[in-house]
Amino acid sequence: MAMTMTQKILAVAAGLEEVKPGQLIEAELDLVLGNDITAPVAIKEFEKIGADKVFDRERVAIVLDHFTPNKDIKSAEHSKLCRDFAKRLGIKHFYDVGRMGVEHCLIPELGLAAPGDVIIGADSHTCTYGALGAFSTGTGSTDMACAMASGRAWFKVPAAVRFTLTGAPQRYVGGKDVILNIIGKIGVDGALYKSMEFAGPGVAALTMADRFTIANMAVEAGAKNGIFPVDERTLEYTRAHVSRERGFKVYEADSGAPYEGEHTIDLSLLRPTVAFPHLPENARVVDELDETVNIDQAVIGSCTNGRIEDLRIAAEILKGRQVAARTIILPGTQATWLEAVREGLAEVFVNAGAVFSTPTCGPCLGGYMGILAAGERAVSTTNRNFVGRMGHTESEVYLAGPAVAAASAVLGRIASPEELL
Repeated sequence: MAMTMTQKILAVAAGLEEVKPGQLIEAELDLVLGNDITAPVAIKEFEKIGADKVFDRERVAIVLDHFTPNKDIKSAEHSKLCRDFAKRLGIKHFYDVGRMGVEHCLIPELGLAAPGDVIIGADSHTCTYGALGAFSTGTGSTDMACAMASGRAWFKVPAAVRFTLTGAPQRYVGGKDVILNIIGKIGVDGALYKSMEFAGPGVAALTMADRFTIANMAVEAGAKNGIFPVDERTLEYTRAHVSRERGFKVYEADSGAPYEGEHTIDLSLLRPTVAFPHLPENARVVDELDETVNIDQAVIGSCTNGRIEDLRIAAEILKGRQVAARTIILPGTQATWLEAVREGLAEVFVNAGAVFSTPTCGPCLGGYMGILAAGERAVSTTNRNFVGRMGHTESEVYLAGPAVAAASAVLGRIASPEELL
């Protein structure tokens, strides 16, 4: 039987010759991930089932990133619970203040995700690692607890939808514009519990940062996971981050693999895009807007667009200009923060009147460092714009890539970067 990439990876992890969509399997895991919001719940459930050790101290990772540095007593208690657990059980991959980053930027950077892996995380955007040709998906904290103890998890094998990419993106069009266009086309439930499998000659035109962004937001189309083929660019990234001793395995979809739907996306036709409130599917081309949308805040960062490539794009637009809306820039990891300083990007941001912060998820989920008041609007490179996502239920979030967010920050309204040329 012909299988997709995801089906092949899951078959091997389950010790089976083949799997079919809808089949229930139990698969071995390469990594189990949690953060400072989800891990405390998992730890309590772990202790409830009587577990006293994790299945592998090198294949469990806990990253404190949502409310760290801690914003209040409750977040401090959550972090302490994680610290005590990691120390008691000898978890190698525990990342705290000073070493942490936004988890879905940090995990690939550290080489903890690789092609062919099966990864679960108690965070919905764990699907990010599909950019590397891994099967990765978000789960609940109870699943994380059981997985930490056993190293295994149950899955229903997803059917797949194929997205054939052609052409190459124009200037200022990146991964965020690609995925917003796709979600705008198929809707927030257009790939419900499906595997979004990307293929075609256009893949080669996408950077790894683009691919991480696209895979990250597969869940915003309802998908179980998103996954990219492993090409030379993937291998170059993997060799730079994954140790030889760890190794990895490359899978390819079979010719004739079954897909429940197929879409072709010509990347050369895409334009800078923004998703209006209150769903990612409300995608509109920025230079075709028939209304002026003034903004109070711009946020550039998060697990979706917090990589060095994103910061370079923002700095290119902000250099020599002043922001007209308060602007918060959040590098994805400490290494990205340091690189931004070395390249002079941090100086560009500060001179433009922006805040250049430590890595954190803070404003993305309305946690801290960027909460919106009633009636305020933000353009943000984050991945969700639900009602109340970034603060008050009467605030609004407009999703965009770093180019649109930076241009909008300068002009004080949703704008295409081409307006500044």
